[in-house]
Amino acid sequence: MPRLLVVHHTPSPALQEMFEAAVSGARTDEIDDVEVVIRPALTAAALDVLEADGFLLGTPANIGYMSGALKHFFDGIYYPCLEATQRRPYALYVHGASDTGGAVRAVEAIATGLNWRRARPPVCVIGAPGRADLDACWELGATVSAELAAGDTA
Repeated sequence: MPRLLVVHHTPSPALQEMFEAAVSGARTDEIDDVEVVIRPALTAAALDVLEADGFLLGTPANIGYMSGALKHFFDGIYYPCLEATQRRPYALYVHGASDTGGAVRAVEAIATGLNWRRARPPVCVIGAPGRADLDACWELGATVSAELAAGDTA
């Protein structure tokens, strides 16, 4: 069964809403046979990544960058997973108070270095997430999960 690893740093109510919507999409009843594994960014490890077929990442934009927790995750998994996880799909959601561009660029630069494949453009939300934002998070989770279920990981 394909495994989707959700790695997140969720320090705010806005990010909690986005996280819940994305996970709900990933676990939708319309998609069978995908195991969704959730790990906070500070506890996710290389073994979690090596055992996963795709990734859903969530972070706040902090001072123009991804959270330190998500950076810590990448620092710990980069070299152990560099060769073994190439071409695996990933998706990203980011919340910020005023800008998310730096966080997105940072995550995309690392994902490019890992040779991960972006399954869908990131969902970026400024301020309180509205219904459309949460629907976009749901779609993000459902998209990467459906891709894994279809076996489209190459």
